[in-house]
Amino acid sequence: MSAPDVIIIGAGPAGLACAAAMRTLGLNATVLEKAGTVGSVWRFHYDRLHLHTDRNHSGLPGMAMPRHYPTYPSRAEVVEYLEAYARHFDIWPRFGADVQRVARNGEGWRVETNVGEFLARIVVVATGIATAPYRPSWPGIEAFQGSIIHSSEYRNASAFAGKRVLVVGFGNSGGEIALDLAEAGIDVTLAVRGPVQIIPRDLLGLPILTWVLFYRHLPARLVDTINAPVLRLALGNFEKLGLRRATKGPRQMVEEDGHVPLIDIGTLARIRDGSIAIRGGIDHMTADGVVFAGGTKEKFDAIILATGFRPDLRRLIPNEDDLFDQHGMPRVTGKPTAAPGLYFCGQTTVPTGQLREIGAQQIAASAKALLRK
Repeated sequence: MSAPDVIIIGAGPAGLACAAAMRTLGLNATVLEKAGTVGSVWRFHYDRLHLHTDRNHSGLPGMAMPRHYPTYPSRAEVVEYLEAYARHFDIWPRFGADVQRVARNGEGWRVETNVGEFLARIVVVATGIATAPYRPSWPGIEAFQGSIIHSSEYRNASAFAGKRVLVVGFGNSGGEIALDLAEAGIDVTLAVRGPVQIIPRDLLGLPILTWVLFYRHLPARLVDTINAPVLRLALGNFEKLGLRRATKGPRQMVEEDGHVPLIDIGTLARIRDGSIAIRGGIDHMTADGVVFAGGTKEKFDAIILATGFRPDLRRLIPNEDDLFDQHGMPRVTGKPTAAPGLYFCGQTTVPTGQLREIGAQQIAASAKALLRK
């Protein structure tokens, strides 16, 4: 079998989109996936998860999401869509191939896996960001006698019946998991360490992404200034609920800090009616609970860490430190990097939705141009 033009690492949305874009341009791509299915990460998200971006703006290149899907497709529908996408573009990944190292090989690249080595002129890293859960630690954590899990391990509220639960983090996972617990009648508290921004999922009858795209060519600071009065009207003054409003607006937070604001699907209402309590950051932990900053002590039976993910790709691609920031995330994604033939896809946070802005077509066009040289 001849060597492929391109090796794509990962068969999630980004990897599948890249493979489809390569195929459209006549390039031969091999997709390596350590799991046994496409979209493996999506299969293990919590049960109630739906896309926070609407169906019409969430399809991958070359194939829209089905029109019979709801406005915000469920986790199961996203998996179904990814399977259909792979079939449509005749993408058959090499499953069970766990990539351990990527290194230069002359003018190309060598990909080392548990099932052997693969060589290609082009390599696309499309492993996503949800593969390395970040688990912070606090003084006294080893003494805590309750359960501690990461949000990536949470499925539904059934395991927490009758318990007092602390959810740490106010991102979309934290907000939605707290909502899920509250709707199940579980005593739940959110630990929110810093200032936040919140946006509604729909604004004036339109998905929030419609408004984001409408303003996408304007500077972030100007967009946030224009939107501030409308958002305050739609959400109310959430500072009265014990939350601190960030000085940066939602768009500015995404572009400058990579922090996605909470897209509210009902969490604020549950905070307002007292179903979800708000506390500050954690100072330290005890055998039966937590002491918050300021000295307030409370008992909890379980803690869910909705603290995000921190993949460090320097371990996968050693000796290429210039490609990464101080956290090991690629400085450039969706376009050519400083290492000819090496690309990253889907490894960044964007205000217009991750699925929409994967950048696969730009990578494919660049790869084809490089192969012609």
